[in-house]
Amino acid sequence: VMLYVIFYYRLLGVVVVSGLAVTGALLWAIIALLGQGFNITIDLAGVIGIIVSIGITVDSYIVYFERLKDEARSGRTVRSSVDKGFASAFRTVLAADAVSFLGAVVLYKFSIGPVQGFALFLGISTLLDVFVTYFFTRPFVIILGRSRSGVDVRGMSVASGLGVTAGVSS
Repeated sequence: VMLYVIFYYRLLGVVVVSGLAVTGALLWAIIALLGQGFNITIDLAGVIGIIVSIGITVDSYIVYFERLKDEARSGRTVRSSVDKGFASAFRTVLAADAVSFLGAVVLYKFSIGPVQGFALFLGISTLLDVFVTYFFTRPFVIILGRSRSGVDVRGMSVASGLGVTAGVSS
């Protein structure tokens, strides 16, 4: 999947892989803190919750990048697409993550045993998705979209990943 994302989105695919690595590192730290401070351990159901959340996280990237494609194809430059596209994409990401988080809360509240572990780690991962989308993905894509090297590198650039030929000029 990672190779396909890099092939399809080019440099933006590298953002996806990097973002998943950041999410994984943060999630690892949270799980370690829960184990040390609250004696909460992860079981198989929790692992499944994390696996499901990986799909939710990748969906957030796809929503954002497809919005960037729409903006760029409507005649905007990559630079202005990056700035404008995040606002509407983030609303969609928030809505999707809110639904996932609500599902996790309901499952946690009305279930017992392993299902609560699934719900707990799905909820944590979903909140982490919102955090990483706003504080990692957005700045990373903005930096790439505003730099000439990120936009104009032949074959691997942000512009080629979006399927446009527009450069960084406003």
